[in-house]
Amino acid sequence: MKNKVRVWTGVFVVLAGLFFCGVSSFGADFDSILQKWSRTYTTKGELGDVLTITATYYSAEYIEALVQREAEKNLWTESEVENYKYELLKALQLEEYIPIMLSFDMKGAPLRMAPFDNKAILWVGGQKLTPADYDRRFNFKLSGKREGLVFFPRYDESGKSYLEGVSTLRLTIDGNIGPITMGKQIDFYWDVSKDDPSKLYEGRAASRLELERLIRRLNQLKEQKSKLEEQIAAIEKEIEMVEGRIEELEKE
Repeated sequence: MKNKVRVWTGVFVVLAGLFFCGVSSFGADFDSILQKWSRTYTTKGELGDVLTITATYYSAEYIEALVQREAEKNLWTESEVENYKYELLKALQLEEYIPIMLSFDMKGAPLRMAPFDNKAILWVGGQKLTPADYDRRFNFKLSGKREGLVFFPRYDESGKSYLEGVSTLRLTIDGNIGPITMGKQIDFYWDVSKDDPSKLYEGRAASRLELERLIRRLNQLKEQKSKLEEQIAAIEKEIEMVEGRIEELEKE
């Protein structure tokens, strides 16, 4: 799966904008939901270095709260709310991946996390998942603040959801990303037993996403059909050649 995934920088830019927009308008209710789905790890070094990592899991509750908070803040119409939700869901790609936002704040000796897909693991039940895609800026030396999305596969090769029947997720980041975390365990846990992403796919935003998905699937089927037709044409041509040769031999 990982080799088939293409990195779309625009997706990260869109989601970052949506995320920051929500962050800037946190209210008391949204703060409590953010705390429920965000986990923070902080460690200090002997020379005064400080590293803070925040991981946010995009649950249905968190996404709905983000949408409603922005709607209230901006006094949006129903159409504007649906458009915002559509852009957010499109950027998160929940129908294919498990997205997690990671925020790093490194004050001191820089972190070196390349290649990042070898530094992050999502444990889903007994399954060990590595990133299918991620913000490539995590591959550069990190000092100061940086945040971006990490996408983990949602389905196995048979099409079964990794989250089916799972109650706890654990995100692990390799402690060898920098001197300050060397030899340390960096884990983030979420209880996802009551999370239901399917609730998000209702209304016009969901219909737009389904339409786009169906169009992509239709194009794939047409491409497959074209290739099969080419194969059939080649086979028919060979059959004609073989039959012609058989006739020639039978006349001898």
